[in-house]
Amino acid sequence: MFGATFFVRFAFGITLAVFADYILGRTTGLSGNDYGTVGLVAAMAPIGEFSTVLFSGVLADRVGRFPVLFGGISAAAFLFGLVALTRDPYALGALNFLFGVGSGAILASSLAVIADRSTANERGFEMGRFDAMNLAGWLGGFAFGIAILGLIQDHHLTVRFLPYVFAIGALLLVGGLAFAWSLARRIPHRAPAQGFPVATILRNAFRRSTLLVTLPWLVVYMLLGYVLVFIGTASAGVGISDLYIAAGIGGGGVFLVLSQPRLGSLADRYGRTRMMNIGVTGFVGVVTFAALLIAYGPLYELIAGLAVSAIAALAYGPAALAALADLAAELSRGTTMAIYSLTISLGMILGLVYGTQLVDHFGNEGYYLFFGTIGAALVALTLARYLGVRPEALPAPTIPAQ
Repeated sequence: MFGATFFVRFAFGITLAVFADYILGRTTGLSGNDYGTVGLVAAMAPIGEFSTVLFSGVLADRVGRFPVLFGGISAAAFLFGLVALTRDPYALGALNFLFGVGSGAILASSLAVIADRSTANERGFEMGRFDAMNLAGWLGGFAFGIAILGLIQDHHLTVRFLPYVFAIGALLLVGGLAFAWSLARRIPHRAPAQGFPVATILRNAFRRSTLLVTLPWLVVYMLLGYVLVFIGTASAGVGISDLYIAAGIGGGGVFLVLSQPRLGSLADRYGRTRMMNIGVTGFVGVVTFAALLIAYGPLYELIAGLAVSAIAALAYGPAALAALADLAAELSRGTTMAIYSLTISLGMILGLVYGTQLVDHFGNEGYYLFFGTIGAALVALTLARYLGVRPEALPAPTIPAQ
């Protein structure tokens, strides 16, 4: 499951890196497209995920995890291939919507498998391993895509190569599907929850304690979705080589593989809530130092503060995923874990639309408004979780199984 997750996210990361340049008129021959158009087209994938992921979660609970997982990967591979055949923004928006449907099916079913097969005292560690492969795949593929943009920027490749990037993504998805299929045949499958009422599944998934754990993801992905779509295009405007950005992001992927399982183990040992609070503090630091960097330029003190904050922010993912799995009833884990996908996809929708409109209307001041909104919302949601989740709603700290 972890290996298949890496393949899938690597393919997603490649295309996300080049999507803005692929749509904008200066590289594709299209005319009249601006950053707002890019944001709307890119937002179609999270819109597709947001509107269907609960159905995918219910299907994973009632039909089975692996059929939903393999169906999602197959659909995504096919859609990637179609993207390579068109440069029309309307067609790309439609394909991106369907791609989001497949993405939601993959995420909900894979998280349910991990929740099924891990116990409470090791779930943080296992979710840390998932988060490591998930984020390392995103960043590795994103670094690869940024490197392609750098080669185009340095005239080692032409813009005609961009459609082939989507073909590469499709091949990687097929490879991930084959990898997962070869291993899944050896795993004893759990019986789906046949006859388990859908109303009960949804009631279990939408408990207040579950929502208070997942809502901060919405805000975090408002930030991540906007940054990942536009960082490659923005780098050229400030004179930073895409190849340097690719090297930095790739190095971050290696760090994630090493750090996330350890942070997950700390969540097992010291408690989910404590590590989630550290992660939220880190994200607030990230947006604060990012705003200061925009205002004052690349000062070493600000870069160091941004780096430390980013490391602290990594604590949120494994702890929150483990907490969400802890809260899930056994027969509704697919739907409950789909809430994670639901919130991050909505976050990417809001982040892309809200962020691009702010920058289009206010220029650099739009960045300050965007980062300020992110920081304030994270603080407010953390306070709401502190006041609204009873101490017994989350598991007590445990010592990980050896």
